[in-house]
Amino acid sequence: MKLFHISDLHIGKQLHYYNLKDNQIYILKQIVDRAKEYRPDVIIIAGDIYDKSVPSAEAYIIFDQFLNDLSDIKPSIPVLIIAGNHDSADRLNYASSFLEKHNIYISVHPPREEDEYLKKLVLQDEYGDVNFYLLPFTKPGYVRHLFDEGLVTSYDSAIKALIERENIDYKKRNVLISHQFYVAGEKSPKTCDSEQVYISVGGIDSVDIQAVEKFDYVALGHLHGAQSIGKKHIRYSGSPLKYSVSEQHHVKSITMVTINDKNSDIIIDKIPLSSNQDVRSEKGLLDEIISRATDENRHDYISITLTDEDEIYKPKDQLEEHYDHILEVKIENSRTKAQLMEADTEATVLDPFEAFKQFYRDMQGTSMSSEEEKIMIDVINILQEVQGNETDLY
Repeated sequence: MKLFHISDLHIGKQLHYYNLKDNQIYILKQIVDRAKEYRPDVIIIAGDIYDKSVPSAEAYIIFDQFLNDLSDIKPSIPVLIIAGNHDSADRLNYASSFLEKHNIYISVHPPREEDEYLKKLVLQDEYGDVNFYLLPFTKPGYVRHLFDEGLVTSYDSAIKALIERENIDYKKRNVLISHQFYVAGEKSPKTCDSEQVYISVGGIDSVDIQAVEKFDYVALGHLHGAQSIGKKHIRYSGSPLKYSVSEQHHVKSITMVTINDKNSDIIIDKIPLSSNQDVRSEKGLLDEIISRATDENRHDYISITLTDEDEIYKPKDQLEEHYDHILEVKIENSRTKAQLMEADTEATVLDPFEAFKQFYRDMQGTSMSSEEEKIMIDVINILQEVQGNETDLY
């Protein structure tokens, strides 16, 4: 069985106030074209369909067209979708019963009642059944009431309890679709700027892969860089577009997974995706950066760092004559470096938890206890969640 695995479409996202509509339409059309070319047996979208919990009408139209284009492929290809932390469950679930008639299956909530379980879809190939389990983004509070008191105390215990509750037959071939922050013991996946704000202080939202490693493939969403975590078969597909300068070296792709019989290793291939506008950085003297502008790259989204020692007259105005999507212009020379050193503004104190730890030491003359640290981490995460709800971050 051949799977297409994608995630983190973030439809409706802006990049430094630039509308990415055309780029997103372009990349989604590429995915449809690759589906026509490679003919997967199923397409998995592992969460964060939209960038905001209240998507714009424009975002709805873009995703609607994408689903229509996929459903037009004949023979029909099942599409399995879960909600991510950016998605509004109720909005994403709208018309889900109608979509199932068109072979599109959506799961937006983990089980909430005693008689509810993960949405499961069984597909067949020449080797028999493949069971697909859909596990949307889950917080401990969503499912704690389903279990004995004290069993679910963290993200890790919540996911573990939900999986064990399914009583899965691992002698069969099973695929899990999940949107969480997974780690492998002390090893964490690589992250980038575009998703850092959604990862909780202290790592309390992390889930160890031990909870899911018995599956034959785990299709993950949440992180924008394509990577496996701990095991080859536990994999983030990454986002199909670059959503921050920190992603400039990412090679965006569709993860194509081939599952043969139960005793065979899965095969993972990456189908490259190309954007009509790149996201990248330029660093150097003003004249050098201007000289590097070409017809092919002048429309890219660019972060520029100027290293000129002399004062420059209206540098951004000069640059905008050659580059039309400038994200930011920074100055980095001996003068600015000296100012930073004098101000002692190293980034190590910008993390809210580390900043409070330093403040506590300065005020109390001693370090916080482990219990006090845990209380502060909980407070910061609650505040981040409240802020996220107010600004549609979650």
